[in-house]
Amino acid sequence: MDKASIINLLYLLSSVCFIMGIRGLTHPRTAVRGNGIGALGMLIAVVATLMHQDVIEFTWIIVGLVVGGLIGAVLALRIRMTAMPQMVALLNGFGGAASVLVAGAELVRSPPPALGDVAVATYASAVIGSVTFWGSLLAFAKLEEFKAFRQPIRYPFLQPINALLGLLALALTVWGVMEPNSVAAYWLVVLAASILGVTLVNPIGGADMPVVIALLNSYSGLAAAATGFVLGNSVLIISGSLVGASGIILTNIMCKAMNRSMTNVLFGVLQPGEDSPKQDEVYKTVKSASAEELALLFDSASRVVIVPGYGMAVAQAQHAVRDLYHLLESRGIEVLFAIHPVAGRMPGHMNVLLAEAEIPYDKLKEMDEVNPVFAETDVAVVLGANDVVNPLAKTDPKSPIAGMPILEVSKARTVVVIKRSLSPGFANIPNPLFAAENTLMFFADGKKAVLDLIAALKE
Repeated sequence: MDKASIINLLYLLSSVCFIMGIRGLTHPRTAVRGNGIGALGMLIAVVATLMHQDVIEFTWIIVGLVVGGLIGAVLALRIRMTAMPQMVALLNGFGGAASVLVAGAELVRSPPPALGDVAVATYASAVIGSVTFWGSLLAFAKLEEFKAFRQPIRYPFLQPINALLGLLALALTVWGVMEPNSVAAYWLVVLAASILGVTLVNPIGGADMPVVIALLNSYSGLAAAATGFVLGNSVLIISGSLVGASGIILTNIMCKAMNRSMTNVLFGVLQPGEDSPKQDEVYKTVKSASAEELALLFDSASRVVIVPGYGMAVAQAQHAVRDLYHLLESRGIEVLFAIHPVAGRMPGHMNVLLAEAEIPYDKLKEMDEVNPVFAETDVAVVLGANDVVNPLAKTDPKSPIAGMPILEVSKARTVVVIKRSLSPGFANIPNPLFAAENTLMFFADGKKAVLDLIAALKE
């Protein structure tokens, strides 16, 4: 068997590993194994690629491996669980940037390649990769809540400007395809697409960030697949297509969960309308309680539903929540966890945190499954969630979250909301739930509040 056949077999094996890895990630029990299989597939793909070249300058490969490995290790060790969405955004962006640089390097290498039909893939890498990189950087800044990016930058004719930038990138791409060895055309396309990436993500509100992250993940895969055509690398085409397709599917699922169309997410602006209620008006009847007072609620409770949100992640309260879960279960109280598809700041954010605390997966109930249960729930504990339990989504057609399916916690006999303050969520609107007749507010850091509640229950 010649070397080319061996390389192709390794690429095939690598592709199978990628597919099996994604399959393993569909369930918590097999997720670790799936992740390992995917990593093995990547190792096989790297080895096969290194075998593919007759002459390779390994010095730069080793330098890149060492530098990139160190940066990746530091980021992985220092990253907070609450910052995992930001990390995903950066990884999406780096994937897009890599596609742009690799396709550009292939274009400028000496002697220049005879691109032909591959020129289309080259410029597709430039457009998609540039939009992904700069869009992901802006998404990172929004998720990190940098002051300059917390609110979208407003300017007139936003959508026409985006359309013009898109047409400009397309026109430059046509020019580049007609002059496939024109380096100037390539970098002009990169420039136009980079600006487009910023202007596309800029108007998107924070509450839509989970959808944006999923969509940018898809873009990074499509950019990689296009680069695979540039290099004639089959495993890159397959892996990029897998990422692109899975990202689109996830984005569609997230849009349905928020009752928003893809077009609405990409071009809409999530902000309070002029007639949105003011906080002072909404929060006139807010009632607060202490841990000792709240503990009395559980004496006669038979079912408790805990609704985790981003506040739980910020406070790193998942392990305290696990202890509360065990304490309530030991007293014969049924405890469930209500998971909204966009709770937190990326898909599956709450699932990962609760799995880290070793809470049984069968206790995690999706929105459609748990909503009918709230009417038969004695106590609903909302821990750091806001927009996903906001009844304005159902009652105010002018609200920026109008029509978004929510967790119907207001139907529980008593609602306990644990928050540090009455500050709004990412949608930047007040939440009437906090002032509802059956709601009690417990103002404290999430972890401290749960620990105080546990202590009060034990007393």
